[in-house]
Amino acid sequence: MTITHLVTHSGGFHADELLSSVILTHLFPQATLLRSRDPAWTNPAPGRIVYDVGRLYDVDQKIFDHHQKQSPLRPDGHPYSSFGLIWHHFGRDYLRALAVPEADVDSIHEGFDRSFVLPVDLMDNGALEPSVAGPLAALTLPVLLETLKPTFDDRSDAADDAAFAQALTVARTFVEATVRGKAARHRAEAVVLKAIEAAGNSPILELPSGMPFRAAIDKAHADHLLFIIHPRDGDWALSTIRKGADTFESRADLPKAWAGLTDGPLESACGVEGAKFCHNARFIAVAHTREAILAMAEKAVAAVTPPS
Repeated sequence: MTITHLVTHSGGFHADELLSSVILTHLFPQATLLRSRDPAWTNPAPGRIVYDVGRLYDVDQKIFDHHQKQSPLRPDGHPYSSFGLIWHHFGRDYLRALAVPEADVDSIHEGFDRSFVLPVDLMDNGALEPSVAGPLAALTLPVLLETLKPTFDDRSDAADDAAFAQALTVARTFVEATVRGKAARHRAEAVVLKAIEAAGNSPILELPSGMPFRAAIDKAHADHLLFIIHPRDGDWALSTIRKGADTFESRADLPKAWAGLTDGPLESACGVEGAKFCHNARFIAVAHTREAILAMAEKAVAAVTPPS
C-alpha cells in the first residue's frame, strides 16, 4: 500500500510527534505531512499513517496514539509515547534507509531505543521529571525542541505549523547524527578489538586514528589498559581511559608535573624531545612523533605502576 499522508495533531507540539515525523518523513518522502485534529483526517484510512492523535493504537490500521485510557506499555511496563511506537514498528526500516549494515540493525535499534527513545517516552508521559537532569534540565532534547514553539502571543494562523517545520529540521539533525554515531561506534569496535589483541599485555593501546574505544575495551575486559595513543592531524595524541561511561575519572592520570605545559617546558618536565602539550586536567597529551608519544606513554605508565 502506498502511504500518501502522515497525520499528526495540529496546535502545539512535543518531542514525541516531532521525532516520529523524522522517522516517517524519511521512510515516506512522497507522503504529505498533515497536522490536524479533524476526525476526517485523524481516523484510520487507506494510505494513511496517524500518530500521536486518534485515541487508538492499531498496527493493522496504521494508527499509533498513546493518549487513550488503555495506553500501550513496553514489555517492562514503561509507557510508550508515539515516538516509542513509531520507533518500535518503523525504526529498523529507518536504520536500513540510512544504510546501517544489516548485521548492526538490531543492536543499533535496541541501543537507540534505550538511550534516546525511552527518555522521550518517559518524559512525554510524565513518568520522568525533567528535574532529574539537575542543572542540565533545560538542555534536554525534549525541552529544547519545545522552545521552538511560537510564543503565547503569536497567534497567526501559520505560526504552529511554521514552528513545527523548523523544529522538524532540528530534530532530524539530532536523530540522524545519533544514528551515525552509533553506527560509527560499531565500526570502531572491530578495529579496537583487533588492536587490543595485538597489544597483548601492554598497558598502552595503539589505534590507527582517534575513534570511540570505551565499548570495545569493556567488551574485551581489557582492565590492564591504562592509556591510548594514536595519530592526530599530523601529530600524536596520548589519552587516558575513563573508569566508566558516566564518569570523568580515569584509570590513571598523566603525571602531575606535566599539567598545563607546552613545548620546551613540557620536554624538560617529561624528559621527552618532541613533547608538545599536556592538558591541565591531565587526560590528554600531544607530541610531534609516534616515538615521542610512545615514550611519554611509557613514562606515564611508570609513574602509576608500583615498582616490582
